[in-house]
Amino acid sequence: MTTPILLDVDTGVDDALALLFAAAHPELELLGVSCVAGNASLDRVVDNTLRVLALAGAHHVPVAAGARRPLIEPARDAGHVHGADGLGGVQLPPAQRTAEPEGAVEFLRRRILEHPEPVALVALAPQTNLALLLRTHPEVADNLERIVFMGGSASVGNATALAEFNVWHDPEAAAIVLDAGVPLYMYGLDVFNRVGVPEATAAALAASATLRETVVGRLLDHRIASPDGEHPYLGWIGDAGAVCSLVDPDALRVERLPVRVELVGYGRGQTVVDRREIPGEDLMHGLGAQWAAVDVALDVDAARLVRLFLETVLPGGGWQT
Repeated sequence: MTTPILLDVDTGVDDALALLFAAAHPELELLGVSCVAGNASLDRVVDNTLRVLALAGAHHVPVAAGARRPLIEPARDAGHVHGADGLGGVQLPPAQRTAEPEGAVEFLRRRILEHPEPVALVALAPQTNLALLLRTHPEVADNLERIVFMGGSASVGNATALAEFNVWHDPEAAAIVLDAGVPLYMYGLDVFNRVGVPEATAAALAASATLRETVVGRLLDHRIASPDGEHPYLGWIGDAGAVCSLVDPDALRVERLPVRVELVGYGRGQTVVDRREIPGEDLMHGLGAQWAAVDVALDVDAARLVRLFLETVLPGGGWQT
């Protein structure tokens, strides 16, 4: 049995790792990829996506271009994290094909409605394409198994002290997705920041004579960080962890919790996750109707998820996790 999935990306260093995993794992049927401005401009994201899929040998996977900017805000890329090219300076051969002629919204609508089974839509980027899709074609909800999104946090942010980048980049879009009535799974910073390979493994991969290993190693090495200053430095697999969770959901501890997106003030873009055990005055007075029930990943067996990633993308390598 395979899980049919569509990816929505803003490729990006860790989106590239996610694409490699999704194209390689036998339990995932990658139906297509839609692109949105986020980590880099839309044109750069499309080009990066096509190049990564070529490296993965996934020449058959269609790619569509979507929104060039958020619904309301101007586009603000993350070049300071992903580099000017979005891939941290990793050079990949040019793709020998172009994106689909139809836009991302129509592309997603068609791929979802034409598939005989419910599809998992995996958003690894700002959710502008998803919001436009769900507002324009709400009927797609009937054939969505769920929406998995890398975004948000039940604790701290990264774009601001409160907001995670993907949600902060287009909070109105995230709010629309939360309101769409589709089952939701949030893979946020609470687990994102903990899943990575040891620095030595990333360095060894980067020094490999094999193109695929070198690229994976350099992408991982670009994201080396110690999230809390106490644990060893890690090369984050980032967005790839959200795709890995589709294959091994038991590697994560998940709770269904009320979630909303703040749209005003300094908290704009924050995913507020209600983890109270006892209802508060807001609920007692009927003020809780704006919250969506979301499966929120709160804890993770990081080494287990990293093993899955490496064994899938680089089988037989025996790399240290």
